[in-house]
Amino acid sequence: MAKIIVLMGAPGAGKGTQARLLQERQGLPQISTGDIFRAMKDAQTPLAEEVRAIMNSGKLVPDEVTIRVVEERTSRDDCKHGYILDGFPRTTVQAAMLENLAVEQGKKILSIVVDVPFEVLEKRMTGRRSCPICGEIYNIYFKPPKNDNVCDLHPDAQLIHRSDDTVEKAKVRLETYAQQTRPLLDYYQKTNRLHRVDGTREPEAIYPDVERVVKSDE
Repeated sequence: MAKIIVLMGAPGAGKGTQARLLQERQGLPQISTGDIFRAMKDAQTPLAEEVRAIMNSGKLVPDEVTIRVVEERTSRDDCKHGYILDGFPRTTVQAAMLENLAVEQGKKILSIVVDVPFEVLEKRMTGRRSCPICGEIYNIYFKPPKNDNVCDLHPDAQLIHRSDDTVEKAKVRLETYAQQTRPLLDYYQKTNRLHRVDGTREPEAIYPDVERVVKSDE
């Protein structure tokens, strides 16, 4: 049975990388609600016009409209054999709506969370440095440059530390994620559809575990 993969992970967990690898290697499209809403700014459809009107008024897009957006996108041919959801569902109400959509589409839902301890995530976020010339990413804890705060490839370039990557902002982002996501994790745990993969490893080491879950019960 084709699967709907609900992929979750805190900021810095590497969820996006795993979604990209699944898309490349399994041919499963990554459906991001954020991308869909951005694309709707220029789309000329009744649903796009409805979404634009809501967003232009400064209101949040209601669940009933969001599920219609997801339904419209996932009804296309590229989703016939399954797809990855990124950014949806965000609430248990949306999760219940997805259950109905899965039945209509004849697909099975499974949830994967890329699990990384918050103290590791905090170091990943606050330790990030980047080269202003080539964009090379370093981390003072996990992948430091050879010389302090200088790019290995461009010795004259001082590495940049983004203003968003402070300890205070990292804590807020992680706490917000925990509060929003815990009910969803509980929701899928209760129905034995939550699969955890160890996200502390390199992406290529994580991927086989993700693939194993996706291919289970085929």
